[in-house]
Amino acid sequence: MKIVNYELYEVPPRWLFLEVTTSDGLVGWGEPIVEGRASTVREAVEDIFENYLLGKDASRIEDHWQAMYRGGFYRGGPILMSAIAGIDQALWDIKGKRHGLPVYELLGGPCRDRVRVFQWIGGDRPENIAEEAEQLVDTGYTVLKMDAAGLVDFIDTPSTVNRIVDRVAGVREAVGDTVDICLDFRGRISKAMSKRLVAKLEPYDLMFVEEPVLPEHNDSLSAIGNHTTTPLATGERMYSRWDFKPLLEEGAVDVVQPNLSHAGGITEVKKIADMAAAYDVAVAPNCPVGPITLASSIQIAMSVQNFLVLDHGFDIQMSSKDMAYKYLSDASVFDLEDGYIEPPDEPGIGIAIDEETIRAQSDKEISWHNMIWRHADGSIADW
Repeated sequence: MKIVNYELYEVPPRWLFLEVTTSDGLVGWGEPIVEGRASTVREAVEDIFENYLLGKDASRIEDHWQAMYRGGFYRGGPILMSAIAGIDQALWDIKGKRHGLPVYELLGGPCRDRVRVFQWIGGDRPENIAEEAEQLVDTGYTVLKMDAAGLVDFIDTPSTVNRIVDRVAGVREAVGDTVDICLDFRGRISKAMSKRLVAKLEPYDLMFVEEPVLPEHNDSLSAIGNHTTTPLATGERMYSRWDFKPLLEEGAVDVVQPNLSHAGGITEVKKIADMAAAYDVAVAPNCPVGPITLASSIQIAMSVQNFLVLDHGFDIQMSSKDMAYKYLSDASVFDLEDGYIEPPDEPGIGIAIDEETIRAQSDKEISWHNMIWRHADGSIADW
């Protein structure tokens, strides 16, 4: 079962899909993407295939992972690990199809019956979102995530703190205490402000605070944790088990959030999750991207004991309107019921790709990059 061909498709809104074909006609799909850096990741994927993978046995997933990671002098980082991640997803998709089993069956079988999911509300500059939260709960969600704020100065005013707290209070009042709320700081908030905010937010019983500081300041998480009993989460911008290792050893985090398209794929995220379990830490895979990543994330969610909840980067309640569904031949695989997604029983990662639509959409010119934010004095702010 040799790898004989691969194709890459950059498609709206900001995704990169990988199709891998074997000598016996099996096809696997992966999603190697860094949002806003699709062309750079494309080059990395092409380099791996042209210089190593073409002609190799598709079944040797672990061996290929080690070669892709350890075969070069320079390792890690978002570009290489995202390239490896998409390739790894495709190879697992092929292996599952070869054996006629979902990937989670090959990882030891299911350890739960369904996967709890949440959706993001409020956008990058959240304002009046209590009504949006109520609508989300009405559709069946039992968990929701919101951003804490847009721009926040290094040390901001009491009014900024109160505005953030009031926003969370409004959502809590709207949804009641039977719904979990995750609050994402997105690393936009300094250590000083984060300590102040987590203390003020204590009464609202958040499920977790995500990225209370940027990952380069993870050494501050223990200090922030001293100001709250709210669980702290991070990991969206961490790319391997070695990135997570010091965080787990320090006991500074309660939930890790590796992204299946950034942190080395199914192979590596399974190891990260298992390593986290040894430290009594939950895993909530980060997934603000496309349907291939979501399908791969579900495989992990089904197969690790310490899974908590899974987010998704497109609206699974609006299949007729959301572009993500147009890439699938059967969108029902992500149907939501009572806040959960049922695991797919189809082989591989469990989705059927509409190749015709993907090819047509890949002809469009796509240039997505995040905006550049500036503070009132003109200095660059974290987005």
